[in-house]
Amino acid sequence: MFWTIVTVIILLAAIALYMFGCKQDGKKAASDTIVSKGISAIAIVLIAFSVCRLFTPTYLLHTNPAILQEMVQNMQAQQEQEKNKVVRKYVAKHADEMIGSAPIAGNVDAKKTIFLWSDYSCPYCRRVHAELARVLKDRDDVRLVLKNFSIHGALSDAPAKAVIAAKIQDNAKAAKLDELLMAKEYYTQDDMKDQAKLPEKIHANVMKLAKEAGLDTKQLEKDMEGDVVKAELQNVRELAQRFEISGTPYLIIGDKAFPGAIPYARIIEALK
Repeated sequence: MFWTIVTVIILLAAIALYMFGCKQDGKKAASDTIVSKGISAIAIVLIAFSVCRLFTPTYLLHTNPAILQEMVQNMQAQQEQEKNKVVRKYVAKHADEMIGSAPIAGNVDAKKTIFLWSDYSCPYCRRVHAELARVLKDRDDVRLVLKNFSIHGALSDAPAKAVIAAKIQDNAKAAKLDELLMAKEYYTQDDMKDQAKLPEKIHANVMKLAKEAGLDTKQLEKDMEGDVVKAELQNVRELAQRFEISGTPYLIIGDKAFPGAIPYARIIEALK
């Protein structure tokens, strides 16, 4: 509103200046005509600027608002291209380091790799997990590298550590634990009532699922606090910072980034 008022004042002043210049042009001698024409030219520029400044918001907001959406989409597409350049360059050189101690679902020797940043307490991660499970069922040339992102404190810590530690015992059992954690509720609303005991309850529930997955839970608990798990969690955070990952789920398929819970068809298309 402030700038609109300022623009109207500039427009009125420019019109007055133009009229003044024309009036002076008619009275003065030919030697002074250049000055008066200069005044008129400045006035015309100010008038053009003011009209554009006043008309553009009306055009964008009322006459053709779709252009704003198109501008945003183009900007997002450009940002995505820039991010994919960063991802492509890094993955090409450091894919093995990115896998590191991370659990792998699907064919561990597959040529096509999907990296997944995920949090077990995230409902959207559960949604994309179901889509990825379909992909792994239908394709034996794909492996899923689980980069367990511990975001939500007690809700995330124990399951993230447990799945990473499970790989030390057996990768297949780690993948099984991941599947169980995504398919079942590992905490309840009753557990949430006492926040002080929440970490302990979640830990106990995760250990039950670990036992169901065939893991040695005593060894698992030791490994959860070991250097391998700490290093992997640090790697997950560093890569998230490098790729500007602000939430989960987040997928890297081949050399392209896909934030959000993308559907099965889009995953298959990206694998091509």
